[in-house]
Amino acid sequence: MAAAIFPGSTLLASTVRDSQQQQDQSKDKGKQQPATSDAEQKAVAKVQAATDVPTKIAAAGEFIKKYPKSTLRSNVIGHIAGEINKSDNNAQKITQFESMLTVFKENSDGEVIMPILIDLYFKDNRPDDGFRVATEYLAKNPNDVAVLTQASLEGVEHAKKREAKYVQQSVQFGAKAIEVIEANKKPESFDDAKWNDYRTRWLPILYQSMGLLSMMTGNKADAKTKLDKAATLNPKDPFTYVLLGSMLNDEYQQLAEQHKAASAGPLKDQLLKQALAKLDEVIDMFAHAVGLAEGNTAYQSLHDQILQDLQSYYKYRHGGSSDGLQQMIDKYKTP
Repeated sequence: MAAAIFPGSTLLASTVRDSQQQQDQSKDKGKQQPATSDAEQKAVAKVQAATDVPTKIAAAGEFIKKYPKSTLRSNVIGHIAGEINKSDNNAQKITQFESMLTVFKENSDGEVIMPILIDLYFKDNRPDDGFRVATEYLAKNPNDVAVLTQASLEGVEHAKKREAKYVQQSVQFGAKAIEVIEANKKPESFDDAKWNDYRTRWLPILYQSMGLLSMMTGNKADAKTKLDKAATLNPKDPFTYVLLGSMLNDEYQQLAEQHKAASAGPLKDQLLKQALAKLDEVIDMFAHAVGLAEGNTAYQSLHDQILQDLQSYYKYRHGGSSDGLQQMIDKYKTP
């Protein structure tokens, strides 16, 4: 079930990062900048006039050596980053942003460059580098909720492929992202509307993701707590109900096995009663998931997979008949 479709988890936080940078640039434009010398401005012009990115970075290195405290530093970084991002070649962009870090070494420089580089590493299927740089960056910027969210969800994607290498980091980053959001630590570059939208969108996904990781690592109690929270925050996400139903299904299977192994008598009868009650809970959860997923192309694969199990279980509990099943599904459909 961990390999089931998980819409939203691959929508990484780079779009939020772009929005932050745009807002920061708008703020900078409104500030009164200290006067700069003609020589300083000519050094910046040399960077801008360079015909390719490597030459621009080399010119930027000369500029930083001569004017390490220049107020135009961020302008130079923004200019070069913009030129790099014109390319569609991720590998080339990575090399060039890595080169930028050898020139721009201040913490404030890294706050611009490193999140972009992290995003590129993940997009280029270089998770080792992505998590390495994310860990380094978050050690200095522990409340950067966009990077925390992105790195956490990236680790979840690998866990779903049975790659457990990044689970510990994903849990750490995800827990911190939840903490930042729930503490209402709004980034300076977010207005209230954008922050509320971010919280509404990503908090239930983070709880769902952490619940999935807890399931996969055998911590069922923690998984249920987090998945219940995810369902409360976003009751329209079918995947949460699939995960909750899968956990109930495991409990049902265990009770069924215990019933099968028990000798005839009161204990066997009680185990059967418990197993059937648990199966009814599974049916309800799966019906909930199917109802929410029905008609939504993003969840079609999930819908079809769960529907088969739901039909089988429902018929078993209703003497081979599916009468009433569609009505059960319909009551959970999104209006």
